[in-house]
Amino acid sequence: MLANMLLRDGHDVQVLEMAAGSLDGRGAGIVSHRCLERGLRRAGLPADASLGVAVPARVLLDQQGNTAYKRDLPQVLTSWSRLYHLLREIFPAERYVQPVTVSMVQASEIGVSVGSGPNTWRADLLIASDGIRSAVRQQFAPDIEPQYAGYVAWRGICDEAILSRYALSSMFGYFSFGLPPGEQMIGYPVAGAGHALTQGRRSYNFVWYRPADQQTLRDLLTDADGHFHPNGIAPQKVSWRCIAAMRQAARDLLAPQFAEVIEKTAMPFLQPIYDACSTQIVFGRVALMGDAAFVARPHVGAGVAKAAEDALALADAIREHGATPAALLEYQRKRLPVGQAIVERGRRLGTYLQSWSTGGQARRSLLAEQDVVNETAIEVSDFTIDDLLAVQCRP
Repeated sequence: MLANMLLRDGHDVQVLEMAAGSLDGRGAGIVSHRCLERGLRRAGLPADASLGVAVPARVLLDQQGNTAYKRDLPQVLTSWSRLYHLLREIFPAERYVQPVTVSMVQASEIGVSVGSGPNTWRADLLIASDGIRSAVRQQFAPDIEPQYAGYVAWRGICDEAILSRYALSSMFGYFSFGLPPGEQMIGYPVAGAGHALTQGRRSYNFVWYRPADQQTLRDLLTDADGHFHPNGIAPQKVSWRCIAAMRQAARDLLAPQFAEVIEKTAMPFLQPIYDACSTQIVFGRVALMGDAAFVARPHVGAGVAKAAEDALALADAIREHGATPAALLEYQRKRLPVGQAIVERGRRLGTYLQSWSTGGQARRSLLAEQDVVNETAIEVSDFTIDDLLAVQCRP
């Protein structure tokens, strides 16, 4: 998104992408926000481009599949894949270089150099958006490491066309929640294969948060051949035994509509939940953005929205100060406290999962069920900046 913004402002931009091939089809569901739409328009997306599927309300389903609570809250649900596709289409192919594994970053008073094997790129500024395990962050801020939150998310996408009429009529058209004690299931419709948005061709995205101590996490990150994947396991490597146990737990704990979606999802995948809170995101001519700067738990539903606001703030600062360290310092001044506060908000929303004891004596969550439904992934502007900045981020 930022690359498109800067290119439209007349800057010479190169995107160095680590992955080989298209990233289309990666990632999962995303809740859109007004700031995300502003960022996309600034990046050059046509005004009539459709982001995703609109829903009118949220529902909380009990274990029997009945609606225990409903709140009218219109939102548009999209997916990482659709956003990538829309933004990639409007960015010049010759400026998108892949695969690039950055092995060296050298910054000086006059510029920055980025090396990958025999290749070197020189620029006025480097904006590092290289994810939760950011190599650039490790070089410039090695003390900031992602911290495991104590639970994982099972995720997946199921085709609308294979769901029962019961699931379609009672759940598909809503942002839906299931809240077994100490666990949290959410689901909502998104674009289907080929980014289809027409009825019958869409998909249903689910995220199921489940507690996992360190030994359980190790088991989940160990494939069927006994290989441990400490930094995350690829979808095709998740052990069939873990998937089978998860599907059985869905039948035991969740509304039948959710259990059906999980049963019919061909390749559910696993995401350990981490957070990371930076105290500095600018280092001379180098800036961190997105998950490289802050990792907030997905409950906030603001990861991509925050990245859009980061991009807007950076583009504005560069317009004012040029491609200089002063522009990056202005970006840090505006976005550092907001990023810290969003991480803390994610931790607060995660208390529903973390406030149940593990010794057999389950107790009430510190966050009530209706609070979970009402506060998860709401429009960023619906909680004020003063609310965000009232908390203190812990690294």
